[in-house]
Amino acid sequence: MLLIVRHGETALNASRVVQPADTPLNDPGQAQALRLAARLAELGVAQVLCSDMPRARMTAEPLLRATRAVVQYTPLLHERNFGDLRGRPYAEIGRDIFAPDYVPPAGESWEAFDQRVARAWAQVQALAAEVDGNLAVVTHGLVCRSIARHFLTLAPGQDVPTAWGNTSVTVCDAAPPHVVRVLNCVAHLDGGVGNDSAAPSGM
Repeated sequence: MLLIVRHGETALNASRVVQPADTPLNDPGQAQALRLAARLAELGVAQVLCSDMPRARMTAEPLLRATRAVVQYTPLLHERNFGDLRGRPYAEIGRDIFAPDYVPPAGESWEAFDQRVARAWAQVQALAAEVDGNLAVVTHGLVCRSIARHFLTLAPGQDVPTAWGNTSVTVCDAAPPHVVRVLNCVAHLDGGVGNDSAAPSGM
């Protein structure tokens, strides 16, 4: 199986700020990562493919300790690059930065981003074919959304989420057509740990 995971909460995504690349998890995000690790350890993880941004790496660290899985880091799983908008509150930008035709200054267009995610997905598939066991992919909200939209098979009547919860888990078959068994699930956070799933999915 493939286990596709969004990173934990950060102070900036909780306060609705477009995140710079070096944003770490906040304390609630680290608590979420511990709960995620406990959940995925029960499922079994043989290998992890992870964005090398700090918030993704910090999300993966408890999982690596819990499972002793092998990890590989890749920039192909980075969040969409919002260029000059990074570090700015959404409220100050004055427009929908997720609009299909919007290209952030010095950032990635949707087309360029989706093409990069497609390259990442090819890496995921190649690794999944080699791994004896489950592969966890630790990445970012907009990457989860792009993967779900372009490569996964959802149940009839099920839509691709626009918002992805912090440390949300999506479980799908490793082989095509990659049927989704669990979508954008944060059941492991039941018990009071915060989750900003209503925030823009990329942040």
